[in-house]
Amino acid sequence: MSLDNTAIPTISRVLDDGTLIELLFDPANGTTAFAVARPDGHVSIESQVELPKGERLIPYSASNNLIVNDCVLLPSDVGDFMEKGDVLGRVQTFIHRYVDLPETFERIAAHYVLLSWVYDAFSDLPYLRFRGDFGTGKTRALLTIGSLCYKSFLASGASTVSPIFHIQDAFQGTLVLDEADFRFSDATTQLTKVLNNGTTRGMPVLRTMANRNRELNPQAFRVFGPKLIAMREQFSDLALESRFLTVETSGRTLRTDVPIHLPESFKREALQLRNLLLAWRLRSRFSTGPDPSRAALGVAPRYRQTSLALLSLVDDADLRAQICRELAGEEARGLQERADTLEAAMLTAISETFAASPGPHAAIKDVADRFNALAAEELGRPMSNKWIGGFVRRRLRLLTIKTSGVYAVPQTEKAKCDALARRFGLPLPPDISTSGSGVHAA
Repeated sequence: MSLDNTAIPTISRVLDDGTLIELLFDPANGTTAFAVARPDGHVSIESQVELPKGERLIPYSASNNLIVNDCVLLPSDVGDFMEKGDVLGRVQTFIHRYVDLPETFERIAAHYVLLSWVYDAFSDLPYLRFRGDFGTGKTRALLTIGSLCYKSFLASGASTVSPIFHIQDAFQGTLVLDEADFRFSDATTQLTKVLNNGTTRGMPVLRTMANRNRELNPQAFRVFGPKLIAMREQFSDLALESRFLTVETSGRTLRTDVPIHLPESFKREALQLRNLLLAWRLRSRFSTGPDPSRAALGVAPRYRQTSLALLSLVDDADLRAQICRELAGEEARGLQERADTLEAAMLTAISETFAASPGPHAAIKDVADRFNALAAEELGRPMSNKWIGGFVRRRLRLLTIKTSGVYAVPQTEKAKCDALARRFGLPLPPDISTSGSGVHAA
């Protein structure tokens, strides 16, 4: 019996003519099929889809381990078509019933669920994170909200990172990651690659692979997509920290009406809502997109970029303002974290040296004296002038020169130093000129 090379196992597809194809899994009957939405608005359930070039899309098998074991959550049917506000209301009611969140974040979470179902209409996305100690409701929040998201799959800190790459690439859904602050450095590094690249379309992660002939054959894994994260602490990568909208779960008394154990009806309710959300996607996918008029104001470009997708779906101006305030708070916390780093201490030392220097340059010896006064206790010992000069060149990318027999940061680097200091949220000494503020750090 010959193999059918025209049959392509498929999870979802957006065809060139605007046809939407989504995988369904009926757990009662143990079958898979396609929900197919044609450009004329007609929606049908089909066992396969023939393409013009002779290829044939077939559903993933219902016996697939990820599907049959609820590792990846799919709709089972196309629900009733409802307006966005009605869908949001149903989603928020479900979230409120099973998890205790501050009201603002409850509403944000409901909108994030909707965003997950149309995320492919955007080029940049934020992540939603729950951070706190054990027993504060992080995992319950992930399970509740994640059970409604688009093609969500749950992974935990006990998972290896490799399956996360492969599942994200194959299903192109919502990563729901519990205990994300892995205790092993290699796993953390690999996870950081997924999260850093996953907010922007067209930024795959390359991993070294070999073909059957042992030839080098690197593979690009698509990791773009919405992500729900739970963790106790935070990532050391400050750039990654700027990609999150964070709910702090510690320090709150949980509502007594939230069930301690999820009832049997939980999965059934979640499935019904996924069916409604699929119907909303099939009708709204091509009428949804970024709305620049709703971009966050008063925050750094990174926050404006990643938050626009979520804000574009929020019709309530008051909620958009609350989200913007949360973003500003996240940015302020990030700046404080950066201000506590060695780079910040070095920039402070260089700025103060420029301000106090009788000449045009900042001598490395004077920079070292000021830096060691700030950071020697944290580092355990004073650092040498040679170490200071290397740090300035390699970490801050500032030029050093030798003048009159001593090494110094030249006056030409002062504007770049000022720009870096502002980026780190550091105050400049009062007599430092800002006339070079238009010069950007390399």
